[in-house]
Amino acid sequence: MRKFFSATPEEIFRGETTDIYFQRTLEILKAKNLDRTEVLAEIFPTGEGLLCGIEEIRQLLEGKPLEVWAQKEGTLFRAQDTLVRIIGPYGEFGIYETTMLGILASSSGWATAARQCRQAAGNKPVISFGARHIHPAVVPVMDRAAFIGGADGVSSVLGAKLLRIKPSGTMPHALILIMGDTVQAAWAFEEIVEPDVPRVVLIDTFHDEAEEALRVAEALKDKLYGVRLDTPRERGGVTPDLVKEVRARLDQAGFHYVKIFVSGGLNPEKISALSDVGADAFGVGSYISSARPIEMTMDLKSVRGKPLAKRGRIPGPIENPLLERIL
Repeated sequence: MRKFFSATPEEIFRGETTDIYFQRTLEILKAKNLDRTEVLAEIFPTGEGLLCGIEEIRQLLEGKPLEVWAQKEGTLFRAQDTLVRIIGPYGEFGIYETTMLGILASSSGWATAARQCRQAAGNKPVISFGARHIHPAVVPVMDRAAFIGGADGVSSVLGAKLLRIKPSGTMPHALILIMGDTVQAAWAFEEIVEPDVPRVVLIDTFHDEAEEALRVAEALKDKLYGVRLDTPRERGGVTPDLVKEVRARLDQAGFHYVKIFVSGGLNPEKISALSDVGADAFGVGSYISSARPIEMTMDLKSVRGKPLAKRGRIPGPIENPLLERIL
């Protein structure tokens, strides 16, 4: 019995994540000796965004007798732009249509949301905190998309490992609740966690955030890199006034160097507003992880070298000067 309901790489390569009608189509074409029919197919989006997922498509099609062109990951696209062009026997890739569209749709949606957060934050760090909002099987995919979209770091261990960066994160409320005091938790973090990890302490667990910020700063002094505000929506969430007060109280006490990291329900509008009053870094979860996939479509545009398409589509390839051959 399988432990999780996610597809394995082997199942994806076998075409088992496809819609059933592509399997039936391949069966029919093989029976009629038409599966080697030379076609030209193109993938295009229905909306604009930032492209991600091309590397997985390259890996999916690598080694097959196909000519594949694609726009680079991390570049912007408009609705109807040709993002991928595949030339070769239909039987070599047709069964992967569902898979390729899903890869591009989800990854580009996450990357586009991350880019919006990146633009709102300016040159201040943005960290992907969305791992808890999606199935664990796709956490590294989302983290990679967020990173390509402009996130400076990711919180998941595997996501960071595959990106060859260090995972980013502070401490959870659980640590402080079990320790029984924010300052004690901060000292335990300082004592045990490797020294190259910035000391950023969560300050909304037991007491007023401004009070806790000062307690932690006075205890750790120059060992403290920053404080994190994650005030729950039940208590109003992280507001511009709260950030402004914490910043002012830290500055008045001489802790100008202590950064303010904010998280919890952030979106580009909130990031911009909090940045304006002194927030220094942002942990973004559901805005990235819950981003709507950008719908993708694949069409055959020529068959046996003859321009051909279904009604409503223009036969023949639609040129895009940004396409580069990847296979």
